[in-house]
Amino acid sequence: MANKSEITNQKVNPIKVPLETDQGISLSEERKWGLPLKEVYKHGLFFYKDKEGKAMHLSYEDRLKLVAYTQQAAHGPLDTNSAPPLGVLDVIGRDRRAAWQALGQMSQVQAMAGFIHTLDRLCPLFKPYLEAIQKDFEAKKQQELKKAEEEKAHMELQNRIILEKQKQESTKLTEEQQVQRIKDALNAQTYEQFLQYAQQQFPGNYDQQAILIRQLQDQHYQQYIQQLAVDQRLANSNLNYKEESDDENDNEKEEKDCNLNDSDPAIMDNKAMQTSEKTEIIDYNEESREEESDGDDLVSPVEDARMWTRGDIVQFKESARASGGRLTVGHGETITVRVPTHHRARCLCYEFATDNYDIGFGLYFEWSKSPTSEVTVHVAESDDEDDADDDNDDEEYTIHESADPEMGAERRALSSARPPVSLIVPIYRRDCHTEVYAGSHTYPGEGVYLLKFDNTYSLWRSKTLYYKVYYTQ
Repeated sequence: MANKSEITNQKVNPIKVPLETDQGISLSEERKWGLPLKEVYKHGLFFYKDKEGKAMHLSYEDRLKLVAYTQQAAHGPLDTNSAPPLGVLDVIGRDRRAAWQALGQMSQVQAMAGFIHTLDRLCPLFKPYLEAIQKDFEAKKQQELKKAEEEKAHMELQNRIILEKQKQESTKLTEEQQVQRIKDALNAQTYEQFLQYAQQQFPGNYDQQAILIRQLQDQHYQQYIQQLAVDQRLANSNLNYKEESDDENDNEKEEKDCNLNDSDPAIMDNKAMQTSEKTEIIDYNEESREEESDGDDLVSPVEDARMWTRGDIVQFKESARASGGRLTVGHGETITVRVPTHHRARCLCYEFATDNYDIGFGLYFEWSKSPTSEVTVHVAESDDEDDADDDNDDEEYTIHESADPEMGAERRALSSARPPVSLIVPIYRRDCHTEVYAGSHTYPGEGVYLLKFDNTYSLWRSKTLYYKVYYTQ
């Protein structure tokens, strides 16, 4: 058994020693040059073939030695039995084979290292050449690390954006649930009364009854929200007044009651029920006429419009042209498209685009009952604005938020006789020549939408407008 162990050791040790030596040489050369040994040998071989006879001139013996190193590195030790025979006059071949055979059992790693050291000794230009390659290698490595860090930072940013959107959607959903809870409490108390009133107004017409009930419920909800705002303002004013008094205990009690009324949904629902029990049925048509005559005091709040854009502008223009929705807005003109509300719809939708240039767009709502349900187009020039009041032009309207205190008494009288108008979307220039602008708005009540396309800022160019308007439920 001992003899077998010795034989085994004799077979294993000669194999391990060259491997460890080659590994040590590779690590040493990599520390010296900053690149793996095989990379350094590859660049050295290219440098020798490219520069020999140009940037460096070697002796015959030196070239034989370098060639011998390359043969040893590529094929290992010379095997004279398998080597092809040489010609009688092949002196150079014999010299090269003799130099190769002189390397003996040198390993391929040692041959690579020997080639590099010999080339470095014979040609001083090799080291700067290799340093330049090393710098490029380090620069590429730094770029890869930087790119990996940027990708990681981008992914983290995307994750934060996704989390923020999820948080916003969750908050919005919670608010919508609270609003729906209040609406359900109000509707549960007033449905029977509104149903009886709708049956009186539209006997046998269930569709009209449903629309009228929905309008009354929405109006009741808006009134309830307005009343809550008034109560909160009164409560805040009472708190401010009581804070100036000496009774601190009464102040704390009042503040606690006010906070409970504002935050507890159960109390809000109870208040909604109490308010709904006092609700009286009002003739819807008479209320609409009163809102038209009374003006600003009875105008309901208007929700914000939803607007977006899309890219299929060519298809949209073809579709709008086919349906007759193509206009020319002259230079210095404003075109107003009047769209009355429809009794069987709940929402207005609109889309528009232009050729080559932008145009101003704004959306308004006129609180008046239109004698017709047809969509009409009106044109106004900027030079005619001063005479619009005398001509009773349909294109000029009074916006509640921007009444001019310096206008004459006669003009104020004419303006007050006109139906009130609410601003929904201010007029801004839109890049609708590059993409389709679209939007929608829920009816605030009965009236007429005013879609204004403003080209008054353009002194020379007319604009070709493509538009569509339609209703949805």
